[in-house]
Amino acid sequence: MKVERLSIPEVILVTPPRFGDNRGFFSETYNVERMGEAGIDLPFVQDNQSLSRQKGVVRGLHCQLAPYEQGKLVRVTRGAIWDVAVDARTGSPTYGKWCAAELSAENWSQLWIPPGFLHGFVTLEENTEVQYKCTSLYSKVSERAVIWNCPELKIDWPVSEADAILSDKDKVAPHFAEAKGWFSYEK
Repeated sequence: MKVERLSIPEVILVTPPRFGDNRGFFSETYNVERMGEAGIDLPFVQDNQSLSRQKGVVRGLHCQLAPYEQGKLVRVTRGAIWDVAVDARTGSPTYGKWCAAELSAENWSQLWIPPGFLHGFVTLEENTEVQYKCTSLYSKVSERAVIWNCPELKIDWPVSEADAILSDKDKVAPHFAEAKGWFSYEK
């Protein structure tokens, strides 16, 4: 398994090997021991899957507060996304910074986004399916969001504001300044 730490070291890009032949391929997409060796060692308790029919669908920036903070291991099984993690841990040396990676069915990469981070993505192709493992169960009362195009964050999204397709809820999410204190940084 290929392991790459992004510009925020806690965010990890992993690419499991695929073994192919004339029938197709086989891949071990999750192994608790190998992921632990890569630094992904929290237990997963929920799997989610989304389908976005159009290119330019933006989902995020989302998180959940304590006691339901979620780490997410995100992968794409059809299509492609540009996946973003924003450090929302007050006191962190990378607080308010973001990093991103392209995930696709073709490149087979997965992105680990630890608890304390906002998560969002934009679809790069039509009919994109995203699957992700979560370290905590969904909790509506703990759910929070930050507006995807918050000027304070300066995320370089590969979609224009005019072409972005958002849910009604994500259109009115607050700015990042309101996230201060949602999470704290622990060394």
